[in-house]
Amino acid sequence: MYGTLNCVAASGIQSENQTWPWWPLLPLYPYGRRATHFEELIPGQVWSLEQLQGVYYVAVPIRLTVVKVPCGLMLVNPLPPTGELRALIRTLEAEHGPVRSIVLPTASGLEHKLPMGPLARAFPDADLWVCPGQWSFPVQLPLSWLGVPASRTRVLLDDGVPHPEVCEWMSLGPLDLGVGRFQEVSCLHRPSGALLVTDALVGISSEPPKVFDHDPTPLLFHARERGDQPLDDTPDNRRRGWARLVLFASYLRPEPLDVPGLLQVIQQAFRPGLRNARTHFGLYPFAWKPGWRDSADALMGDDQPRLQVAPVLERLVLPRERQALLTWLAQLEQLADLRWLVPAHYSAPLVFSRQQVVQLKEHLLTRPWAPSEGNWEFLGSIDQTLLDLGVVPDSAKSSTRADD
Repeated sequence: MYGTLNCVAASGIQSENQTWPWWPLLPLYPYGRRATHFEELIPGQVWSLEQLQGVYYVAVPIRLTVVKVPCGLMLVNPLPPTGELRALIRTLEAEHGPVRSIVLPTASGLEHKLPMGPLARAFPDADLWVCPGQWSFPVQLPLSWLGVPASRTRVLLDDGVPHPEVCEWMSLGPLDLGVGRFQEVSCLHRPSGALLVTDALVGISSEPPKVFDHDPTPLLFHARERGDQPLDDTPDNRRRGWARLVLFASYLRPEPLDVPGLLQVIQQAFRPGLRNARTHFGLYPFAWKPGWRDSADALMGDDQPRLQVAPVLERLVLPRERQALLTWLAQLEQLADLRWLVPAHYSAPLVFSRQQVVQLKEHLLTRPWAPSEGNWEFLGSIDQTLLDLGVVPDSAKSSTRADD
C-alpha cells in the first residue's frame, strides 16, 4: 500500500494538483502551491499527509492524520485539500472505505481551521466534528463563514464523540487566554495505540523531514552564513538548515541569532546567481553566533525524536498552566492501550507508552517552567508585554477554566 501511494504521489501528480487557491486568507509559505508527503505510520491503521507551512522560509511540517475506523476512515487536523492530497486519500478509500468523519480538534488553530470547509466539501458524506469554543483573532469568524456546513457539524464532547467504539477522547483545557481559549481534544485510537494530538506535544529529530524532499529551498536558504552565498544542496546543508529552522520555530528569535544592519544586508544582496525570488534576491537578515548548534541540539534527538512541549506553546500559551498540562498527562498515564504519539507537527510516530508519560511528567516537574532567560528571552518579553497590556490573564485568572 505504501508503495502504491508513493507511486501516485511521484508519477501521477502534476504541479496544478498542488494548488491551494485560498492561501491569501492565511498567507504562509509555500503560499498557493502545497506539495503533500504521504507516509504510512502504523501499517493498515494510521497514515500521515504532510505539507509545509511557515514565514520567510521558516517552514515546518504540518500533518493531517488518517486513521482506520469501522467501515471507513477518519481525518484529523485538516490540511488544504489540494488535488494531490485528495488523490492520496481517495487511494486509501479504495482499500479501507470512505471518509466517515473529519475532526478539527483544536479551538484556535487557523492553519487547520481554514482548510476545514474545503475539506468538508471534498468529502460531502463525512460527519464534521469541531473542538468546543471555536474562536479567531482579531475578528471572530463563525465556522459557517469559512465554508463549514453547519448542518453536518457537531461539537466534540458536547454532542458526543466520533467512533467511540475504537476511539477515546480527552481534553486539554479549556484554558482562558484572555482573547479566547486554548483547548485541544486528543484522541487515543485503540486499535493502533496511537494518541493523536495537535500542538500539545511534539517530537523533533535532527534529520530533516522527508516533506522537504519535494523542495529543500527553506533548508538551503537558512544553511548559509551570508546572503551572497549560493543555495548548495548537500546533506550537511540540509541538516544545518533544519537545525536553524527548529530554533526559529521554537523560540522565534533564539539567543544565538543576530540581525545585521540594513546596509550589510543590502551589500550582500543582488549578487550574480542570486537575483531571483527563490533566493529572495540575496536578502538574508540573519547572522548566527557561535553556540547556535548547542541550542539546536538541545531541541533535537539523534537516535529518536526528542519529546517535548514546544517552547512557543509553553511560554506564550501555557506559561501559567503547567498544572493543567500535568493533569492531562495524568489522564494519559491511565491509558492501557497507549503505545504511540502522532502530533500535527514534526516527527511521527513517537514511542509513547505509560513509561514515556511518567518520564515526561517528572521532567516537567524538575526543570524551570516557562523561563525568560537565554533562548526564551524573546518569548518571555512577548508574554510580559501582553500581560502589561491586559491582553492575557495573570496567574489568578488563568487558573479559572473558560466556559462556553
